[in-house]
Amino acid sequence: MSSSRVGVLLVLACSLVLWACSSVPNFVARDEPWRADEGSARPASGYVRESPFVLARSGLGGPSVCGAIRPFKVSATARGAVMLEPPALLRCPMVPAIEHWMERVVIPAARYHLRADVVEIKIAGSYSCRPMNHVSGAFLSEHGHANAIDISAFVLRNGRMITVKGGWWGSPAERAFLRAVHDGACTVFTTVLGPEHDAAHRDHFHLDLARHRQDGHICK
Repeated sequence: MSSSRVGVLLVLACSLVLWACSSVPNFVARDEPWRADEGSARPASGYVRESPFVLARSGLGGPSVCGAIRPFKVSATARGAVMLEPPALLRCPMVPAIEHWMERVVIPAARYHLRADVVEIKIAGSYSCRPMNHVSGAFLSEHGHANAIDISAFVLRNGRMITVKGGWWGSPAERAFLRAVHDGACTVFTTVLGPEHDAAHRDHFHLDLARHRQDGHICK
């Protein structure tokens, strides 16, 4: 291969790399010292115990502001009764929050409104170092701290799947179930966003444990 052709290929490769880097959405990160304090205190206190369904992972992040000191890979909740598909990467406080919501809200609501048990939830997103709603220049999402989870559907023991997108305006039973789990989530998580919040959440519930300056909760 001639030197001129090699030079052209190198220029092309560098251009592609620069384009790829410039196409990655950027974000604004807040200074929040409480995250590091919380991340180091929770594991030391034994707040979350490992099990076949909850496994500690090495720290996420590094030089980046994204990540968590000691995240957990969660493949099931409610003592293994409800699978997470795919497994979620979450920081310590999110693990018992999901457990509480599932046992006290979701499972009872499914039995009451749908006459069936929930055996699986479909995870649309957990840890991801990105801006809110993937909007370049926005604040860093709670997903970037492994402090959020997006849920798109609930699978019942009989094989029926209740999707957030289809069920929110679906049958009366589906609507009642999804509104019950949405409203119940507002008593557990500090941020709950659903289909009536905006178009970005029309197909999933967003749940997180962010610290808000106002009344402490956002439920939409």
